[in-house]
Amino acid sequence: MAGPLSHIRVLDLSRIMAGPWSGQVLADLGADVIKVERPDVGDDTRTWGPPFLKDRDGNATKEAGYYLAVNRGKRSVTVDLADPKGQQIIRELAAQSDIVLENFKSGTLERYGLGYEDLKAIKPDIIYCSITGFGQTGPKRDHAAYDFMIQAMGGLMSVTGERDDEPGGGPQKVGIPIVDIMTGMYATVGVLAALAHRDRTGQGDYVDIAMLDVQTAILANQAMNYLVSGKEPKRAGNRHPNIQPQDVFKCADGHIVLAVGNDGQFQRFCTVIERPEMATDERYATNQARVRNLPELLEVIRERFAEKPMAHWLAELERESVPCGPINTIPMVFADKQVQSREMLRQLEHPLAGTVPQVVSPIRLSNAQLDFERAPPLLGQHTDEVFRELGITRAP
Repeated sequence: MAGPLSHIRVLDLSRIMAGPWSGQVLADLGADVIKVERPDVGDDTRTWGPPFLKDRDGNATKEAGYYLAVNRGKRSVTVDLADPKGQQIIRELAAQSDIVLENFKSGTLERYGLGYEDLKAIKPDIIYCSITGFGQTGPKRDHAAYDFMIQAMGGLMSVTGERDDEPGGGPQKVGIPIVDIMTGMYATVGVLAALAHRDRTGQGDYVDIAMLDVQTAILANQAMNYLVSGKEPKRAGNRHPNIQPQDVFKCADGHIVLAVGNDGQFQRFCTVIERPEMATDERYATNQARVRNLPELLEVIRERFAEKPMAHWLAELERESVPCGPINTIPMVFADKQVQSREMLRQLEHPLAGTVPQVVSPIRLSNAQLDFERAPPLLGQHTDEVFRELGITRAP
């Protein structure tokens, strides 16, 4: 079965994380994604190591783990965008593409004659997606941005981390580049929406995605908590701001996460910890009451959990269908039988290493198959192939 986007070609002029993440999602869905890189240098993330992939002899290659995480399924060509000859090549590639992804600073590609209006003149129904830190309008439109600073500016670090008055308290960033990843996902949604609109109207579109906009949008319940109450959300460690009990709890030999989501689950939880009277106690019977009386509730739970080992609590809670789980390390995630059964980790053929591990897309479709055949490409690996296939001749 062909991938659902096997009829689509994407010209990926982006680098680092957000744009390449979007390109990888589209490639997994079957699109032909042509990744344009700088000659001799390539995507910045190729050098963001160690670690670097090892070749068949155990020697480090120039393929950094960071780069390998976001470029599966693409074909790499090298083009110098600052050279008028390279700019002409990009125009020829765009003329045979459906989607363009780019994450240059606002106005950069316009100076090269490669902006939306330039490529629209060549291919009127082109879908052109610009990913920047702050968007195409506003006082910061020309400023550069990285995930870490946007986590800070967009409020995420104000609600992430332990309370200031607790050991280790203070603002923390999320342990993965979450703003880059979510920006890539919103970019993907945007171009697919534009693609669906084009199918109905024949019109292309310009998609403007800003990292700060994305981070503001994904403040989600924390943003609405503030807007509804007028109270500034604070860091609270692992505690959920609206649903309780949800926290990390210490057992006799380790820690588990408890994630009670409704009153029925809480009733069953009370049975597990042998405190059935709490299920009807007006201080704890409803979620609203539990949030209001959280300190007293936590004291009871901590006392009970400390009495027995993790295995006991996990088994008993799972038996009663109370959501809970161990705090796995990343190696433990890939050893998890559920993750293994879903085949989230695949090995793809690689020209230098023989194979390269890939954490694949979580999307599962019943009537179309995702494409996990092509490993992240070497720099310029497909230049000749793509140019020959599309009838593009390099100027001497």
